[in-house]
Amino acid sequence: MDYQLLADLLFPDVTMTPEEVEAKYPPRNLPEGTKVTRFAPSPTGFVHFGGMYQAVVDERLAHQSGGVFFLRIEDTDGQREVTGAVEALLNTLKTYGVAYDEGVAFDESGCLTDVGDYGPYKQSERAALYHVFAKKLVAEGKAYPCFTTEEELEEIQAADKKAEIQNTDWHTAAAEKRAQMLKNREFTLDEVKAHLAAGDPFVLRILADGDPEKKTKFTDLVKGNLEVPENDEDFVLLKSDGIPTYHFAHAVDDHLMKTTHVIRGEDWLPSLPKHIQLFRDLGFRMPKYLHTAQILKTDENGGKKKLSKRDMGAKMDDYRRMGYVTEVVWEYLLTLLNSNFEEWHAQNPDKSFLDFPFNIKKMSVSGCLFDFDKLNDVSKNVLSKMSADEIYDKTLDWAREFDPEFADLLAADPAYAKSFFSIGRGGKKPRKDFATLCEVKPFVSFFYDPLFEVTETIPGKFDRADVKTVYEKFLETSDPADVSGAWFAKIQKIGEALGYTPDMKAYKADPDAYKGNVGDVSMFLRIAVTGRMNSPDMYAVMQILGEDRVRARIEAVLKAL
Repeated sequence: MDYQLLADLLFPDVTMTPEEVEAKYPPRNLPEGTKVTRFAPSPTGFVHFGGMYQAVVDERLAHQSGGVFFLRIEDTDGQREVTGAVEALLNTLKTYGVAYDEGVAFDESGCLTDVGDYGPYKQSERAALYHVFAKKLVAEGKAYPCFTTEEELEEIQAADKKAEIQNTDWHTAAAEKRAQMLKNREFTLDEVKAHLAAGDPFVLRILADGDPEKKTKFTDLVKGNLEVPENDEDFVLLKSDGIPTYHFAHAVDDHLMKTTHVIRGEDWLPSLPKHIQLFRDLGFRMPKYLHTAQILKTDENGGKKKLSKRDMGAKMDDYRRMGYVTEVVWEYLLTLLNSNFEEWHAQNPDKSFLDFPFNIKKMSVSGCLFDFDKLNDVSKNVLSKMSADEIYDKTLDWAREFDPEFADLLAADPAYAKSFFSIGRGGKKPRKDFATLCEVKPFVSFFYDPLFEVTETIPGKFDRADVKTVYEKFLETSDPADVSGAWFAKIQKIGEALGYTPDMKAYKADPDAYKGNVGDVSMFLRIAVTGRMNSPDMYAVMQILGEDRVRARIEAVLKAL
């Protein structure tokens, strides 16, 4: 068969040569050893936690090496594209500080544009490029048209990127499928001309030349040395509308954009035989691949399952709503990505997580367990080390979006808000009162009269007459000018006169010898002033609230006794 004639029949409008395309995408002027990575999501919905996991790997590999990290939108599956998904993606990356160097971005007016010299960065705008290389494959006898029935066309058009990776093992064509494949290869140029004259649609398939019984050695930078079967499936390169499948588009794009490292989930491993053949047939150097382990979670039976899009924690937008700050998300991701991150962080407490030397070799091969308890531990540690100014700014920014009334209270008097955020901050053991920004309001609510309410009561085992006396004596002796030591000494004296010992060791040794201890006396005051049993340092709290409010709250409780 005259393959060049076949190529001209199928692609009469393609006049550009592969060499001319290559000239438009010259080698990047980067030092040797730098990495070029890409985050290439499909705009089919929200950003998944697993996507952010891979985006962080992309960003770290590129920027730690002095290379380039770019964003490409793989929007060839028009049927599943969600309106506004690209804009939502860009906002998510911005929210969590995932900085890329090239790709689709917002311009000054908020419209989508391309930044960089290797675009377009949306695959839907690169169709002409794919056709150049499709024509090349046909001309070399490596691809062929398959004219389809309406039913076959609907099946192919319905296929999407997700469906292409649902295999559970390396793909080998079933006997009946192979028979159909061989039949598809049997055609003449006259038949092609007749189909084209009739306006019949066709898909373009690669001509598989592999033997699934033979293995190809392949090195994955996470999984290690693998042996994969050769490809024996004539998979689709172009759909009948001329739009490429993921397999074909990513090979062309990663070559032209000079991608050196491809990071993707291990569920793409079954596609490796296809991609190995594609890069070989196209004459492209194959980038290095990192197939990352799945994100797992514990199920209701104590087993492990893949974190699905319906699980809490799967949707990145939820983290912002729940009040997890950027630094927390990054640090938690790094604990999942590299087993030595926490050890490094403990040894370098004052360094940014961006200073951490991320290492591919430290990535998990078997799977990473998503755990909200661990996430909250990380969050408490991160927030506890922030200054009062940082906590104030982050809380105000969050509240403006999710709790405007609380934001108004915070913004009304920044100095006042920062004063209570300062309690217990600094030092070797800062307080860890909240894990998320949405927990801040309940924690500091007693500092604002509109939010103040008594949510806990004094246990019934304490004599109400004693409680009343503590309140009365405190009001008689309290002096806002007292320093912390003098203030606490007065509380000790009040309690001791009632039989509440200031000696904690003595109380622990023989609790029945006393009505209680000085901590119980402080608890009586804490409940009256803050409405709860647990709060930051009471002396600091009272100093911030001021004498008038402290007295008013204690007097209100006295009236109710």
